[in-house]
Amino acid sequence: MNLEQLIENYKDLVFNTAISFLQQQEEAEDITQEVFIEVFQSQDKFKGQSSISTWIYRITVNKCLDHLRAKKRQKRFGFLTSLFHPESGEVLHEVSHFDHPGIELEKKEKARYLFQAIEQLPESQKTAFILSHIEELPQKEIAEIMQSSVKAIESLLQRAKANLRKELEKIYPDRRN
Repeated sequence: MNLEQLIENYKDLVFNTAISFLQQQEEAEDITQEVFIEVFQSQDKFKGQSSISTWIYRITVNKCLDHLRAKKRQKRFGFLTSLFHPESGEVLHEVSHFDHPGIELEKKEKARYLFQAIEQLPESQKTAFILSHIEELPQKEIAEIMQSSVKAIESLLQRAKANLRKELEKIYPDRRN
């Protein structure tokens, strides 16, 4: 399969995964480009031990996590604007309101709270949850992508759900399923 075919077949998969992690369209578009650059540059490293989609998911997840780590480092070192006004202590920026493009309009409010809660999960739980419940991948494939066992993925998903429940109780004021 040539690069054009790979891009055509997997661009939506890569973009949707990236936007689920990054919650910013421009960043997801940038990561999508980076993924296909890496796919092109490292196609000779693909041994066929997993499916092409698993390999591309793994590259996408790693690029997204690297990007998020870099953003956190920038925050830690003060390169980003402070959240509070230096004199008054007032909040300068509210938590971003993310709208995933694949969510139906009537579900957008609940989705906004869910993505806000997902953002609070530890990295491994976040990855497992997004791949399982948003990308709807089977646990076996998630285990391959995360280079882990199916049992470990089951455990991550259970902890992620428990943590999401706690987080949603904090941020979703009127939580009535």
